[in-house]
Amino acid sequence: MILAVLLFAALFILILLGVPIAFSLGGAVLLGLLVQQNAGQYVILSQRIFTALDGFTLMAIPFFVLSGNLMSNGGTSRRLVVFFKMLLRRIPAASACITTVASAFFGAISGSSPATVAAIGGIMVPSMVENGYSKEDASAIAASSGSLGIVIPPSIPMVTFAVTANCSVSAMFMGGILPGILMASAMCAVHLCLHKHTEKPEKGKLSLKESRHNFVDALWALGMPVIILGGIYGGVFTPTEAGCVACVYSLFVALFIYKDLTIKDVPKIFVESALSTAAILFIVALASPFAWLMTSAGIPKIIAGYILNLDSKVLILIAMNVFLLFLGCFMETQSIILLVTPILLPIAQAYGIHTVALGIIIVVNTALGMITPPMAPNLYIGNRIAGTNDIGGTSLKMLPYLAVCAGVLLLITYVPGLILLLPHALGIM
Repeated sequence: MILAVLLFAALFILILLGVPIAFSLGGAVLLGLLVQQNAGQYVILSQRIFTALDGFTLMAIPFFVLSGNLMSNGGTSRRLVVFFKMLLRRIPAASACITTVASAFFGAISGSSPATVAAIGGIMVPSMVENGYSKEDASAIAASSGSLGIVIPPSIPMVTFAVTANCSVSAMFMGGILPGILMASAMCAVHLCLHKHTEKPEKGKLSLKESRHNFVDALWALGMPVIILGGIYGGVFTPTEAGCVACVYSLFVALFIYKDLTIKDVPKIFVESALSTAAILFIVALASPFAWLMTSAGIPKIIAGYILNLDSKVLILIAMNVFLLFLGCFMETQSIILLVTPILLPIAQAYGIHTVALGIIIVVNTALGMITPPMAPNLYIGNRIAGTNDIGGTSLKMLPYLAVCAGVLLLITYVPGLILLLPHALGIM
């Protein structure tokens, strides 16, 4: 128990001091090993770091990061926005709904929440402000919509969970579709309630020629999720191979179809993607010995014992969600998944909660963490795009979206069939 307190105290103190999360995890592990005074464990430490990265499934992460950056810089987000403007222009609060729907589709390309906020919010926030939304409202809409980036598959955090929990990446991807649709629908309902008087429906007509042009122009962007997910579930390629296909497809579309990128732009995107991937995998590498040290010290069993003492599945699920939401306020997605999976998985198994259901619940919780201060990267990106530093004001505007997404979270927590329906239907689980 002393080791558990020491590990978590060291971790949170280092995080609060501003030490990067990977080094915070590594520092906590080193402190734990020093306290145990077992020289042989230092060899195991290096082995754990290597083993954590020596997995075929993890190769999907750099490929999806690269494909997302290629599509993001290659004009995809702009064409998606134009296409959904054409479809949704006749409803109230159209700009807000376009932001959410386009973010959901872009999430199926990028697999990243911050990237989704930057790509879609960069286009739609100025448009919303121009249409009468306050800067705080526009920022809150873009930030909350961006959280769909890791719920709609393919999702980088889903790959991380699948590797950590040893479950199917394909099942995780398919399990995220209905929760993602529910979240997007709930957000659009909030838009309609709060902003129906802010932005009236457009009444003008688009010519058939213009409509056809917008559809054809967006077709390549819309086709990417279909090709990737269709290929995975059709048995054509594995999720890791799907990442390779996504890279080739993205590069081809950006260079030869949309022509928003040139050959000279590609090296810069490759470098940015390599840096992003390195940051993610560095956390994965140092989280593995942290999880191993926790397990070897029996910490997951101790924490699981306290939670199981609640002796009620309803209370246990609430405790799990509160715990995850709390961590989401202070830590980023990958770190939370790697930290809590060894703790929560035995609890889930003890109460018959399917591993895929647990994974989606964790991912949705971390998605909400992207918009809950003080961490809230989506919030800061949205504010930067909107040109406002009023975090408090934007956070207040975010509350309705947090409330409805929390409602969706509770729904999928207590009705896991919503998560498992599609994986079961496709026979991949």
